[in-house]
Amino acid sequence: MNSTLSRLREGLDEEQGSTTAEFAMVTLAAVAFAGLLISILSSGDVRGMLMGLISKALSL
Repeated sequence: MNSTLSRLREGLDEEQGSTTAEFAMVTLAAVAFAGLLISILSSGDVRGMLMGLISKALSL
């Protein structure tokens, strides 16, 4: 029983770093995606198109 419990604890300790690395990768991907969206939405053409869609939706 004790050997099984100690092996389980060792397995959890080994995966602790990978969880942190996965969290860092997801956070980095989210920041990159947000930056891409900001750059796309701040361009004049897209901004005008979005404002037109919003104005049209609110006027109905």
